[in-house]
Amino acid sequence: MAKKKAPAGTPAIAALTAAQAAFTVHAYAHDPSHPSYGEEAAQALGVPADRVFKTLVADVDGVLTVAVVPVSGSLDLKALAGAVGAKRAVMAEPALAERTTGYVLGGISPLGQRKRLRTVVDASAEGHPTICVSAGRRGLEVELAPATLAALTGATLAPIARA
Repeated sequence: MAKKKAPAGTPAIAALTAAQAAFTVHAYAHDPSHPSYGEEAAQALGVPADRVFKTLVADVDGVLTVAVVPVSGSLDLKALAGAVGAKRAVMAEPALAERTTGYVLGGISPLGQRKRLRTVVDASAEGHPTICVSAGRRGLEVELAPATLAALTGATLAPIARA
């Protein structure tokens, strides 16, 4: 029996391909000196910053949780805790986030993580037909419907971002 080859690309792209999801990959030349990975992606792709979402990892009452919020805003940690019925949330240590997800900072994708984490996507995502999230590498984004992202990550949609 022949071995089935894994789809080319990152674990996020492999997960989308395996799920037969509709998505588009967008690549751009990453500038390591840019002050914001998310804003760089929005500018490079010519997409409004409220349609490009960043993936953050927080420690919510001792449970690592992924928060997906627009790059045009910031994560409201209190709202994130409330969205999952917890009391307190703090940003996870960067090394722990990288080790747990299997991705490097600036390239953490909510999809295809080494260990599947509880995920909350900001409710503003529902206001767009498609959003962009990291495809698992700096300079690589994936565009997909918010409902597809929520379904594949088992995400809760809640207002967790602030302008």
